Amino acid sequence: MTPKEVLALCREKDVKAIDLRFMDFPGLWQHFTIPVCKLDEDVFEDGLGFDGSSIRGWKAINESDMLVVPQPETASLDPFAELPTLSMICNIQDPITREDYTRDPRNVARKAVNYLKSTGIGDTCYIGPEAEFFIFDDVRFEQTPSEGFYHIDSIEGQWNRGKDEGPNLGYKLRHKEGYFPVPPADQMMDLRNEMMQTMIDCGLDVECQHHEVGTAGQAEIDLQFGKLVDMADNMMMYKYIVKNVAARHGKTVTFMPKPLFGDNGSGMHTHISLWKGEEPLFAGNGYAGLSEMALYAIGGLLKHASAILGFTNPTTNSYKRLVPGFEAPVNLAYSQRNRSAAVRIPMYSASPRSKRLEFRCPDPSCNPYLAFSAMLMAVIDGIQNKIDPGEPLDKDIYDLTPEELTDVPQTPGSLADALSALRADHEFLLRGDVFTPDVIDTWIWYKTENEVDALRLRPHPYEFCMYYDI
Repeated sequence: MTPKEVLALCREKDVKAIDLRFMDFPGLWQHFTIPVCKLDEDVFEDGLGFDGSSIRGWKAINESDMLVVPQPETASLDPFAELPTLSMICNIQDPITREDYTRDPRNVARKAVNYLKSTGIGDTCYIGPEAEFFIFDDVRFEQTPSEGFYHIDSIEGQWNRGKDEGPNLGYKLRHKEGYFPVPPADQMMDLRNEMMQTMIDCGLDVECQHHEVGTAGQAEIDLQFGKLVDMADNMMMYKYIVKNVAARHGKTVTFMPKPLFGDNGSGMHTHISLWKGEEPLFAGNGYAGLSEMALYAIGGLLKHASAILGFTNPTTNSYKRLVPGFEAPVNLAYSQRNRSAAVRIPMYSASPRSKRLEFRCPDPSCNPYLAFSAMLMAVIDGIQNKIDPGEPLDKDIYDLTPEELTDVPQTPGSLADALSALRADHEFLLRGDVFTPDVIDTWIWYKTENEVDALRLRPHPYEFCMYYDI
């Protein structure tokens, strides 16, 4: 879509407001709105000014002026605004130099794709994320100097079997048995269908929706794979739609990786493949139908996995999901079909066009622009340096003996460990000026000060259960 076509769409749909959206550094959409009469073709070139110092992880107050530059190809009618509203995703620029801002996550993703093309390896990176989330009926949480708690509830929750719901109809999902009972046990089908249809109405290509393994409304809606930047854009629209459809029905959605103790967490298994023209580059005659290039790509993912997790699993809560026993891949190995491996090669189809790698570590708390870019940069490094991934691990990893497990490296045990790995291993991210030193340093600083230290310094409610009587 061109600027002229966006303006024509506004006239056709009697749009009254233009919502301009962009990504902050940690990974939440931000926005402001202008009357439609203030949108003309010059805005697509000149941008609009705003205060960058108020955005998390961005400019200092003495250099706060920045520009949002709307991208017409991202234009979409907002399905939730009462006033007819058209939204557009924006790039961020410096108003003096007109250079793209290094800490704009969308800029990082665009540079990653351009770097892929510059290497000559391929011209397209396709990404297919499988984001999981929980739909709850009620959530309350607080942390003060003298109190700390959280409370979540769901009509499906196993803990509500004995609750007087006037009447309680049963059909509560037992832990780890949410995959895939039909209604009435699955009480979220209509809600997920509405989410799915709203995504389709907004131009997203949806593959399927279903209940996930966890009790209490765990869900998954899968999008058809797409180009890296487009898919990151789509994931932000995906989250926006899911949260707002739920809110419209008096429910709440979280993409927090591990909101429930004792049940599965929410991951975002991410499929990746490289193409050149119309040729899929990961299909071949090697293990699991992979090309030599694909095996080197696996080598890059596994070699840099600990550092990548600083972006793909970027919260302290992420590492409460990455523990053995809940399908989370804590062992850095690869395999066909084996879902306990960090890198899996799906075997659903023999078509070369479907050949891809599935990196199973990421979770949906990530900033998709940064997470997908980090994965691509590791894949490129593996290919360029012909990194051997070693032998595949086709056994059930959780059945291995302690002696066998000693040869299988594991994911970091905490966000602090992942950030330490990123600090030690990020040269591959700096190539092509994709992740600048400023981005790496600011990310590690922000996450350490605002998340790692913030949690480390506060008493945990369960510590009272363990230690109050000592």
